[in-house]
Amino acid sequence: METYSLLPTYTSILNGERLPNYILCKHIPVSFNEKEDLEDLWEKHDESLNQFSPLDYPQTPSLLDLKRTIANRLIRNCHLCERRCRIDRTQKEGFCKVQKPRVASEFLHLGEERVLVPSYTVFFSGCTFHCVFCQNWDISQYKVGLYIEPEILARMIEKRESEGAKNVNWVGGDPTPNLPYILEVLSNCNAHLPQIWNSNMYCSIETMKLLNGIIDLYLTDFKYGNDDCAFRLSKVENYLKIVERNHLLAYEQTDVLVRHLVMPNHIDCCSIPVIKWLSRNLRGTPVNIMDQFRPEYEAYKYGDINRYPTKDEIQRILETAKDLGVHIID
Repeated sequence: METYSLLPTYTSILNGERLPNYILCKHIPVSFNEKEDLEDLWEKHDESLNQFSPLDYPQTPSLLDLKRTIANRLIRNCHLCERRCRIDRTQKEGFCKVQKPRVASEFLHLGEERVLVPSYTVFFSGCTFHCVFCQNWDISQYKVGLYIEPEILARMIEKRESEGAKNVNWVGGDPTPNLPYILEVLSNCNAHLPQIWNSNMYCSIETMKLLNGIIDLYLTDFKYGNDDCAFRLSKVENYLKIVERNHLLAYEQTDVLVRHLVMPNHIDCCSIPVIKWLSRNLRGTPVNIMDQFRPEYEAYKYGDINRYPTKDEIQRILETAKDLGVHIID
């Protein structure tokens, strides 16, 4: 089956048959006051989203404005991810090491899945995970990069559209701590490009609600098949419950493309359980089974992952996925 047919929202935007979700959000009028209680703002948010009936021209204030307002409230007692560190990130950095967003790099990426390239990829510094094998550890675990004014990045996105970008790819690290900034950028942007959320999917339920109606394609990272491996290698708790929940929410909202990185010695505990879960719960979703693992960062301290995966390990996962009817892409 052609991969594009499995991503109908993304494909229809590329074909000019519909607008990206974030632009549609600008067309939905919402009457609210920024000083209202958060509970009341959420009620108006949910009502507006459920009554999705965009007009032909931008509204002020709009559903996107309301999402920005809520996101800026959440970082004052931060629970954008499920660590829920509750730090006021207007005053200091959270567990993710993010206070003011820092763009570590941005460029037209040609190394993503074929259906995505060329992808205008914005890499943020900082992350909600502390993966001991992180291949982007130089930006995920350290404070690097520069703050770019949202209006300027919006113009950069529009320029990349004219240069042939297929989409905007928000990544890191992880984009989750930067959600208020991303919404601010989009409020200043008019590019007709699909928005991609490239994430470890450890988002809070509140973040998933804010992303609903903004994101056109979730490019997810489903790492582990159990909580023990997740805690040991990425220092996160309750991994499986949270990431499974968010994959199901993403699947309800829009298109999903799942990545699974095969790690050495983690076939039975992680790879096979992940593939089985995807085959049962996200049928028809394209999956990239990735063989790019290499022992980076602190992986040398962990004997089970201090090597490359073997061809036999990769082949076993591919065969399992094919037997279960999973649509494999690269």
